[in-house]
Amino acid sequence: MASPAVSPDSSSHEALSSVNSAPACSPTSDSENLSPDELELLAKLEEQNRLLEADSKSMRSMNGSRRNSGSSLVSSSSASSNLSHLEEDTWILWGRIVNEWDEWRKKKEKLLKELIRKGIPHHFRAIVWQLLCSATDMPVKNQYSELLKMSSPCEKLIRRDIARTYPEHEFFKGQDSLGQEVLFNVMKAYSLVDREVGYCQGSAFIVGLLLMQMPEEEAFCVFVRLMQEYRLRELFKPSMAELGLCIYQFEYMLQEQLPELNIHFRSQSFLTSMYASSWFLTLFLTTFPLPVATRVFDIFMYEGLEIVFRVGMALLQFNQAELVQLDMEGMSQYFQKVIPHQFDSCPDKLILRAFQVKYNAKKMKRLEKEYAAIKNKEMEEQIEIKRLRTENRLLKQRIETLEK
Repeated sequence: MASPAVSPDSSSHEALSSVNSAPACSPTSDSENLSPDELELLAKLEEQNRLLEADSKSMRSMNGSRRNSGSSLVSSSSASSNLSHLEEDTWILWGRIVNEWDEWRKKKEKLLKELIRKGIPHHFRAIVWQLLCSATDMPVKNQYSELLKMSSPCEKLIRRDIARTYPEHEFFKGQDSLGQEVLFNVMKAYSLVDREVGYCQGSAFIVGLLLMQMPEEEAFCVFVRLMQEYRLRELFKPSMAELGLCIYQFEYMLQEQLPELNIHFRSQSFLTSMYASSWFLTLFLTTFPLPVATRVFDIFMYEGLEIVFRVGMALLQFNQAELVQLDMEGMSQYFQKVIPHQFDSCPDKLILRAFQVKYNAKKMKRLEKEYAAIKNKEMEEQIEIKRLRTENRLLKQRIETLEK
């Protein structure tokens, strides 16, 4: 049976951040093309987020409860009247977006993109994420209950990993917790519908986030869509070929935009894969606290893996001066302990920096072709080496036969 969704961690910071937390930072570049009315709307949202930030001290215990995707989040009674008024405006706006989804996707795409970059309100995330990836009314949803009755060869591996997925989050604490049960269900079901991928470590963090927002059947459908349409399936295949491509593309951006830092990394043998692999495989869910990571995930749902490149490069730009002073061990510690919490109080500063990063989609496509050519050449060379070794072995056998 499906479980209802669970709210994220109940701390005041996380609760505030999940309710469209965007203090008044400069708008992202697409806002230049918006109409005066749309810009006014964005200004109102920024004012709401400023008030949310200012009111954070009085909202210490906004305890979320498990709920279905159509449920509401009741605001703290200590919120100001101005905040309540702006929250009401946000409710009306996002309610209209959901009800008029097709029109917004076709005719108001730029404004929708701006709103998503500013953060989807927590209580709308479940339905908006499903709409963004077209996961509503998927045929595979009808198979879910039957899949749970089947056994999967990945079950032991899944059981081992789910205990290490969000271990501090209340929903997933404890071996018999509801969170671990539904996480196991979704991961097992996917391993059965996609036997080539089966189960890959890291994917449980993505499913775990989905389960914080929506029931397990819906989370399963969204995950299937993410794997099919967002390059995640290629990332999680046993060969992880797509991860190699992402690292190759990211290294190019690093060489081009931060040459000094790139030289330092190379001098310390600090490989890109050592710090960036988890960014791509878990979409920063194992890097940032949930409120920050969820904001990145909002954008990923609309704009895809581009946001991972942007955020990753923004982090390196922001920390370049410190990183070039450190050796390999120091950099490893810095990536683990310092970088994850630099934007806890204002995720919007991170998002703003991310969209100031130069990202050239055409160049990324060219790099994809380059990488494919390199891999094809490597494969051809491996085949040739294997052929030569076989010939050499056969020649030795002939010589041994003649000597006898």
